[in-house]
Amino acid sequence: MMIARGTELAHSKPGKKGIFNEIWRQIDIQTMVWPGIIFMLIFNYLPMYGVIIAFKNFVVTSGFQGFFTSKWVGLKHFADFLTDPNFYTVLKNTLGINIMGLMIRFPITIIFALFLNEITNDKFKRFTQTVSYLPHFLSWVIYGGLIIKILSVETGAVNNYLLKWGIIDEPIFFLGEPKYFWSIAVISALLKELGWSAILYLAAIAGVDQELYEAAIIDGAGRFKRMWHITLPSISGTIVILLIFAISGILSSGFDQIWMLQNPLNVDASEVIDTYVYKVGLQQMRFSYSTAVGLMRSVVALILLLGANFVSNKITEKGIF
Repeated sequence: MMIARGTELAHSKPGKKGIFNEIWRQIDIQTMVWPGIIFMLIFNYLPMYGVIIAFKNFVVTSGFQGFFTSKWVGLKHFADFLTDPNFYTVLKNTLGINIMGLMIRFPITIIFALFLNEITNDKFKRFTQTVSYLPHFLSWVIYGGLIIKILSVETGAVNNYLLKWGIIDEPIFFLGEPKYFWSIAVISALLKELGWSAILYLAAIAGVDQELYEAAIIDGAGRFKRMWHITLPSISGTIVILLIFAISGILSSGFDQIWMLQNPLNVDASEVIDTYVYKVGLQQMRFSYSTAVGLMRSVVALILLLGANFVSNKITEKGIF
């Protein structure tokens, strides 16, 4: 019995050779995973050490050694950001754009996915999907240029139609007046990402048991009742998870979009944390300061993620973990 037990233990703890043999046996699957792991190590984990300069007075001229030799300053850079005269303006714009975007874009994306799923004409459905997906693949340099052109005072289509319909008496410089910027940012992002954001919902809807729809049809339920009583409850888990992620990213406005649409006239309403960090941290070469701001935002995002997940588990009994 002792010999049998020893043999069993030997087989339960494979040596290095056994591990390498197992990896080689799964080499086709392993090679699919390695590039992603290597990418994450290089671009996500190795740079984490750079966070240390948020607590130091790092000078770029000191080079790589500055990470180790720079003077410790503690929470000085965090305090500088919180007492900066621009802090409240930057925070107000960041929260304003993102909360408005969350309240408008999130439900509209769900409604779009529900309606798109109800289209029975395959050709029209594919055409609608293609048209809604296309803007996602355009960079904000191109897409933002189109937005600027459309909202132009002289040749913009929006002003031309508003004048033609008699809604306004003279052209409006939409991107030159701060009061319009939040709406422009939210609507332009909605139009760009509407189709792409609906993909996850469509995938979740595709997994709904079709027998539920058949039973509802037999009971006389129309399309809207089937969407309300079957589709939405069936994809509620997906909706909750995406909502939690959206709440956690409420301090990330998207640098590309804001930078393209921002100009000196609307900067009071368009200066967000992303653009502020770029201007102060990179253009003025205050790397420690910008790192501190970025770290603070990441900590707040983590708190929001955990808080939203906790509330979701309490209310809906669904969450990420």
